[in-house]
Amino acid sequence: MTTVLDPTNEATPTRIEPSMRPESLSGLTVGLLDISKPRGDVFLDQIESKLTELGSTVKRYAKPTFAKPAPVDLRHQIAIECDAVIEALAD
Repeated sequence: MTTVLDPTNEATPTRIEPSMRPESLSGLTVGLLDISKPRGDVFLDQIESKLTELGSTVKRYAKPTFAKPAPVDLRHQIAIECDAVIEALAD
């Protein structure tokens, strides 16, 4: 079993069950969220290419700034438009 600590408060870790993962991404709509850090788009371009090869439909999104959480409206849009989401972080 892998243990992942919450980076927002490691002093008191909370046990959170991982989200259900699809067996395949083929035929699913996958959202790619660029958190607006430098070169995150470069990483997501490569991921988009691989997902397209696997038969996924890809939708791209971007946060206005990496310094704050994604706005509620953006999170809601991703939730209703996508079956899965990948968030990119790069520097």
